[in-house]
Formats: sequence, structure tokens, C-alpha cells
Amino acid sequence: MSINVLLVEDDIDLAATVVDYLEIEGIRCDHAANGIQGLSLIEANDYQVILLDLNLPKLDGLSVCQKVRENSDDTPILMLTARDSLGDKVAGFDAGTDDYLVKPFEIEELLIRVIALSKRRSGQASTLNVGELTLTLKARSATYAGDSIKLTPITFKLLEKLMREANKPVSRAALMQVVWGDEQPDSNSLKVHIHHLRKQLEKVDAKLAIETETGFGFVLRAK
Repeated sequence: MSINVLLVEDDIDLAATVVDYLEIEGIRCDHAANGIQGLSLIEANDYQVILLDLNLPKLDGLSVCQKVRENSDDTPILMLTARDSLGDKVAGFDAGTDDYLVKPFEIEELLIRVIALSKRRSGQASTLNVGELTLTLKARSATYAGDSIKLTPITFKLLEKLMREANKPVSRAALMQVVWGDEQPDSNSLKVHIHHLRKQLEKVDAKLAIETETGFGFVLRAK
């Protein structure tokens, strides 16, 4: 799996060292020197990990982290900071970071953390939004323009996966793995649950549709 990383760091010498080292290891790394530029790159690109300095010009790291989570972006975030007090770490986790690395750090440890974080999505995003469709993860509920959508545990998992990959086709195999893991029923079961999910979206007159990608799977996109 290719790994794309964003480093938001105003120390140019440190940034150059990190970018060069990661790229030697086969990891592509974009760089932003301030919080505003970092947010712009996050909105424009798909990253597997965000490396975020705490003390940034224009917009500090905590604010960047908060805005990323408010946008329902669950990209794992590793906070880089010289502050190592418990209070600072709590503030970071409250803002939505996934892990901390205190400066100065060993570059090899940074690489290990990046690879580990790239294999999962963050648990910090509390909601997912696609248009007026909102999925609240902890409550396991869904609404469209304020109207409640009735979901079974299986259709919730399907909708979550489709929303995370909105506008991107998701294979049948990937959807079945998300719902049933290795103990999978026949493929007709997936078809039945997708049909039920479509009906629930129709009931709230959602301006979204789950379209069939012939021979591959399904995609959630605007009508």
C-alpha cells in the first residue's frame, strides 16, 4: 500500500529532514509551513497520516486538528510537540489527535508510528457527513436534513463504509468484509441489505443514491 503523508511543521530544517527520510523509505510526504496552508492541503488531498506540529503560525496545531475533526475527516493525526506535560497531551487528545511524539524524537520512531497509523482510520471523528446525510458513530444513528433514518446494525455498517468512501466505488468484497468479516454469507445477503438501505434513503427523500457499479460493487453519490 502506498502511503501519502502530510507534514505541517514551521521548522524548515526539521521538515526537510522528515520529508527526505520518509521519501527514502518510499513514503510520499507533502509539507505545509503553517496551519492555514495545512488545512488547504488536507481539503485538497487524500492522506493516510497527518503529522501536525503544535506551535504553528497563522493557525495552531490544536485548531487545525479540531477543524479536521469537525469536517468528519478521520485521517490519523500524530501530534509533534516539545510540550510533554499531561495537560498538553489531554488537550491534544480532546482536539482529536490520535498519538503524540515529543520533540526531539528519533526519526526511526517517527517512521514506525507513521506506518502503524497508516493501517487504520482514526476513531476521533464522531460524525460522518455527506451532503445533508449525517451518521453519528457513537450513537449509531443516521439523519437526513434532520429526519431520522432507521438502520439495522448491518445497514449502519454498510452506510458507514459507503459514506467514508463517498463518490468512490466500493467493491462487494470490501463491503462484505466490513459487515461479516471472514464468516460471510452468500452474496445475495449483501444485495438484500443494500436494497433495504436504498429504501430508507428514499423514505427521507435523500438527494443521494447508492448506485450499482456493474461487476464491481456500489457507490454513494449525489443524484
